[in-house]
Amino acid sequence: MRKTKIGLLPLYLKLYDEICPDDNDAMEAFAENIASEYRSRDIDVCAAQICKEKHEFRKAIDQFEEADVDAIVTLHLAYSPSLESIDAVAGTELPIIILDTTPDFKFGFGQTSDKIMYNHGIHGVQDFCNLLIRRDKKFILEAGHWKESDVIDRTVLCVKGCQAARNMKTAKVGIIGEPFAGMGDFALPFDLLKKEIGMEVVSADSEQIVEFMPEIDSVEVKAETEKDLACFQHDPALDQEALAVTEATGLGVRKWAEEQKLTAMTVNFQNITGEPGLPIMPFLEVSKAMSRGLGYAGEGDVMTAALCGALAQVIPETTFTEMFCPDWEGDRIFMSHMGEINTALTGEKPMLELRPYPFSAAAEPVIASGCLKPGNAQLINLAPGPDDTFSLIVAPVEVCNTAGNEKIDSGVRGWIKPQMPINDFLKQYSQNGGTHHSVLCYNVSTLLTEAFAKSMNWNFVIIN
Repeated sequence: MRKTKIGLLPLYLKLYDEICPDDNDAMEAFAENIASEYRSRDIDVCAAQICKEKHEFRKAIDQFEEADVDAIVTLHLAYSPSLESIDAVAGTELPIIILDTTPDFKFGFGQTSDKIMYNHGIHGVQDFCNLLIRRDKKFILEAGHWKESDVIDRTVLCVKGCQAARNMKTAKVGIIGEPFAGMGDFALPFDLLKKEIGMEVVSADSEQIVEFMPEIDSVEVKAETEKDLACFQHDPALDQEALAVTEATGLGVRKWAEEQKLTAMTVNFQNITGEPGLPIMPFLEVSKAMSRGLGYAGEGDVMTAALCGALAQVIPETTFTEMFCPDWEGDRIFMSHMGEINTALTGEKPMLELRPYPFSAAAEPVIASGCLKPGNAQLINLAPGPDDTFSLIVAPVEVCNTAGNEKIDSGVRGWIKPQMPINDFLKQYSQNGGTHHSVLCYNVSTLLTEAFAKSMNWNFVIIN
């Protein structure tokens, strides 16, 4: 997983450099304090020298672009006239996050005038933001004292949202088969997704993936089988031949994904029809792949697969899911799919079980069966809109604790409880164009998902 990286841009005024040069050391020390705060939160910091004039800002932006940072975090050490920085900052494609803070927490009636120089950066922020808006350059701003508030943590969440956007724009999604015919909500031409988002799609048919499959009785199949039997629950009577075929198929899919350097993948089960193609639908492998940070979506939905992968690289507790059945009485929604779940997100160890497969001549696969663990999460959906626009729909939810109360004891499943009655929730979800394929992320802040949407230039819709 790639470490989150920022470009720290300290802004200052050349005039101050000339009339009060003795203040430079204190300004540099404050910039280094802020850099240390980010490093202590496991953020890689590419710090520019303090910038005052146009050529210095241009050099700093070039430095950040070469370093491939996820976002630029600006820090006004004092007032800095916006026309010195605006051309360079507005001209970059990198996201801009403004840290609006000052060295001192208190500036009350008892403060002495010598502290004014160190604590008046806020009106430099105001000058800067006005120009950004007039140049139509999007930005994110968080304000507060760097030590006595959570402003650094808030900006870190925003940077991670920008990192998710970077992941989305550079996504490489593999599709086995073709998108499910007739499913219109995610039916977008691949070239449109490339143009509007930046993601790349790699297509393969089932017969191509077979070439990557090891022999059923190979050492690597036996090793993968032993590993899964140790990691997951299983019935002693589990069909070992079916498990070996499942593992061999999964390893073939994995090798193809690794060769293509995929960040996500999707499989249309309709195109898994047995030999000469893949002998089974690779449910187990895509479930394990999600636990390793690879994105996934069902039925050939490359868009949601890319979304899943972009978020999973920042929020490991991420899985593909669908809303299946409303529990009107309990004000909950039952979540499920055919056989795909991030195996790290079940309440108990997943159970390896043979799943009936009536859809084609392909053999019955072994899947990892389990119920989603309880906790706070967000249901996240990417919804295509008119004129090639997109909306990121986010709903904070509680994933319910089902321990001791479930009668459904097999398959992929879970229940969520939105922050409003489900009749209102379902109404708002569909009125905003939410599709039937979504992603569930545990322990994620709205600051992160909103920054993700802003960095992608998507509409942001929160249902709470």
